[in-house]
Amino acid sequence: MTRHFLNLTDAGADGIAAMLADALDRKAARAGFPKGRADADAPFAGHTLAMVFEKNSTRTRFSFDMAIRQLGGTSIVSDAGSMQLGRGESVADTARILSGYVDAIMIRTDDHAKIEEMAHYASVPVINGLTDASHPCQIMADLLTIIESGKALPGLKVAWLGDGNNVLHSLVEAASLMKFQIWAACPKGYEADPKVIAAARDRVRGTDAADFITTTESPSAAVEDADIIVTDTWISMGQTDSETKLKALTPYQVDAALMALAKPDAKFLHCLPAHRGEEVTTEVIDGPQSLIWQEAENRLHAQKSVLRWCFGQIG
Repeated sequence: MTRHFLNLTDAGADGIAAMLADALDRKAARAGFPKGRADADAPFAGHTLAMVFEKNSTRTRFSFDMAIRQLGGTSIVSDAGSMQLGRGESVADTARILSGYVDAIMIRTDDHAKIEEMAHYASVPVINGLTDASHPCQIMADLLTIIESGKALPGLKVAWLGDGNNVLHSLVEAASLMKFQIWAACPKGYEADPKVIAAARDRVRGTDAADFITTTESPSAAVEDADIIVTDTWISMGQTDSETKLKALTPYQVDAALMALAKPDAKFLHCLPAHRGEEVTTEVIDGPQSLIWQEAENRLHAQKSVLRWCFGQIG
């Protein structure tokens, strides 16, 4: 059966744990290598990854391209506008066609339904590089970064500040699977999808769902004694309500005063790109508690293990 990675729940807790362990090992094994050198075992020699972009990208594009290269394979990169997909060819037909040319497909798109349709009709693994509903590859990199900082996931308190967006949705999924707490502080009208919250609480039913997922409008309540503080840009690509949204989100800016409410060794994460002076101050994002550059690099290492999981090499 073809393994797709559309959400973290596709892999489950065991799969996520296996991918994180593999990413740690493979990252350590290639220490000192030039970036373009393949891993010693080159497990994807002869394999090709198609990367399809309907939304702009820096980290997803470069990290997946280098991921398949370091695994010994190659990539074909295209934006939808240069494909027939951008001229009306269906997602289903595109999935069937690409399945005859490549070994896996990574797509970064706006509508989550498109990636579900792609996976339904593709005969090769499909990976979610970002949709409007979730961003599982980003959270895999975040979990890897948290572990590298010396923190264990079970029992961790992670605070989210700002918009209830796709990154938060995947973070909530991760909390329910890996048994850490997520406190999501979002202003009224910009909360996470309640269906995502409900599904996550159902996953931890039998313990105490409230201990794992707490929603609040209070930034200070969310960050109090937190181990990790996470935020994201407030205005995503294509959004038009920027003035109203910025006004609602201004109290959720991560600054030094807010960081001081967290644990002394708390770390700051941001998936980037960042707007310094909006969702986070320069003092925080460039400060000693910030792990954003390590987090960005870990997109590469985590995605190598996502690819290996999709092909049944781990987990």
